[in-house]
Amino acid sequence: MGVPGGVFAALVGLGGIICCAIRADWPGMAVSAALFFLAGPFVRVTMMVHSANDRLDELESRMNEKE
Repeated sequence: MGVPGGVFAALVGLGGIICCAIRADWPGMAVSAALFFLAGPFVRVTMMVHSANDRLDELESRMNEKE
């Protein structure tokens, strides 16, 4: 799923919040709000994992150059 999937989930949640607010569908708005609020941290954690993996790759390449 990754970062694009998380961004897509946040956009779907935001769209659901807006549509449910217009139709006054409160249970649907709760589900959309939950999706919106869970997608943001998911994207942040995924980006942290990717950046940590990039740092490890850089360290491994430096270690291989020294040998």
